[in-house]
Amino acid sequence: MNAFPSHEAVKRSLSLLLTWATCVALTLLAGACVTKRESFRDQSAAKSLAGTSWRLVQFEGGDGNVLTPDDRSKYTLQFMPDGSVSVRLDCNRGSGTWKSAGPGQIELGRLALTRALCPPGSLHDQIVKQWPYIRSYVMRNGHLFLSLMADGGTYEFEPVPP
Repeated sequence: MNAFPSHEAVKRSLSLLLTWATCVALTLLAGACVTKRESFRDQSAAKSLAGTSWRLVQFEGGDGNVLTPDDRSKYTLQFMPDGSVSVRLDCNRGSGTWKSAGPGQIELGRLALTRALCPPGSLHDQIVKQWPYIRSYVMRNGHLFLSLMADGGTYEFEPVPP
């Protein structure tokens, strides 16, 4: 009995090893392509909001209740290319951060706001309370729609006129 594997067994083992190595290489290459494509999508999502300014048209709650501001120009957002956002929420102004991990996704950071007491009927308190729960966006017919998680409602914004 021979202690060494046969020539055919060695060929078979090398063939399996080569097949396995090829599969690993192709998998790594495909992963690199996906990562590059996802990175491109992340950048294009951020570019679609960066440098834009919006004013509030309405809020539609998950229950269908619609709230409209008394003056659209009192509720504005400006998304800066550096990831900051400037806001006017009725009688208060402030800033925060924003980022988009992909198309339709948005994460808004904490707001630093002035602390004026807004008049009754203001949407200020509601927006500040719901701000951290905004998770997605879509642009449709020139308007920006920011949606709360768990179908909690949607804020509709229009571009700030020049």
